[in-house]
Amino acid sequence: MAHLQSDKFYIGGKWVVPSTDRTADVIDPATETPFASVAMGAQADVDAAVAAAHAAFPSFAQTTKAERLDLLAAIREVYEKRFGEMAATITQEMGAPITLSERAQAAVGIGHLDGVVAALKAFDFEHKNASGDLIVHEPIGVCGLITPWNWPINQIALKVIPALAAGCSMVLKPSELTPMNALLYAEILHEAGVPAGVFNLVNGDGPTVGAPLVAHPDVAMVSFTGSTRAGVEISKAAAPSVKRVTLELGGKSPNILLDDCDLEAAVTRGVQHCFQNTGQSCNAPTRMLVPASQYQESVRIARSVAEGTQVDLPAKPGKHIGPLASSVQFDKVQKLIQTGIDEGATLVAGGPGRPDGFERGYFVRPTVFGDVTTEMTIAQEEIFGPVLVLIAYDDVDDAVRIANDTPYGLAGFVQSGTTESGLAVARRIRAGMIHVNGSDIAFGSPFGGYKLSGNGREGGAHGIADFCEIKAISI
Repeated sequence: MAHLQSDKFYIGGKWVVPSTDRTADVIDPATETPFASVAMGAQADVDAAVAAAHAAFPSFAQTTKAERLDLLAAIREVYEKRFGEMAATITQEMGAPITLSERAQAAVGIGHLDGVVAALKAFDFEHKNASGDLIVHEPIGVCGLITPWNWPINQIALKVIPALAAGCSMVLKPSELTPMNALLYAEILHEAGVPAGVFNLVNGDGPTVGAPLVAHPDVAMVSFTGSTRAGVEISKAAAPSVKRVTLELGGKSPNILLDDCDLEAAVTRGVQHCFQNTGQSCNAPTRMLVPASQYQESVRIARSVAEGTQVDLPAKPGKHIGPLASSVQFDKVQKLIQTGIDEGATLVAGGPGRPDGFERGYFVRPTVFGDVTTEMTIAQEEIFGPVLVLIAYDDVDDAVRIANDTPYGLAGFVQSGTTESGLAVARRIRAGMIHVNGSDIAFGSPFGGYKLSGNGREGGAHGIADFCEIKAISI
């Protein structure tokens, strides 16, 4: 891994010494040992970063669309040059297998940028409405960006790139569990020529850096991705200053298998998708809903896929899953697996403990539960590990009822024999993104959810719009 300035913060276009000497170890989840330490900030560092962003905002807000497009092109060029470093960094600090890091974790940093560039080219910052008034989209101001550890560059790119496209300045607080990729991203933005003060980075935890950033009177908007619990607290902390808050939170996404689908292919795809990134995806299809008449066959297929899922070291290439990202996550997943057993679900595959051959590292057994009912904890709570629950349904109306019986609404999945039947069910699921027959949401399409899964949308034109204020001018 390249040497990164983990003992400093990026403020005002420079690497600066923090206000305190507090540090935190960065743990390799495959070995449970530290491989780096990172400076941890405080109120004074947040104040300095916000001040730099506040000073840089007026001039950057006046840049043209063409100038911002040129800047994004420069960022893409530097990111491509350092792509290998980014993939290796994510693999070491969060445990994503290197093949996944190269094909997805690091790759989305380019994909989301391209999606925003296409949207920015078509984005109409000024237009006349049907009444003849001039409607102007203006950058909202200084933005506080708080990002998670599970898809780190994905979320950084989904916030930083649209904010730049809109003309905003910003302060980023990445997860303290995976800070190294954010430091590398700061180096990329610096080399690409992002003007001093437009992008700033302060590392730290939620109480000492996140909270003062959210409450800061000069921050006009907070964009947060993480747990629903933390999102609620952020909304409360932001309320006194009436700043905009956009949230991308948890999920418990249903995967409805209709009785006309290819069952073998649908169950296989669903299990594999649930286990991707070791289950650490907010939009993972963690609830598989299958027709009661096909339930036993679905269990057989799911068991076979789970038992065939390889667990291995992150540095090894190939299609296996790695460890969970932290000891906290490992303990949470182990507890919820045991809760599923205690509440009477049938353990189809996997279970508590580490896989055979692993004495260290946050590795877990790919797990499938059957005979799950909607009131069970494992059917309602976001587990955030490679744990799938199988639920039988009677008919399509019953499937839709079960699918929507969740406080979340981030994503939904439908497997069908025809596009028409799949689309009909997709329209009935109360969630922000629906995937029919293994499709994926394109770069540039809106990412976000209903209910406790958050508000606002990231990516493309909707992402740019979230970083804008709207002004009506009558002439």
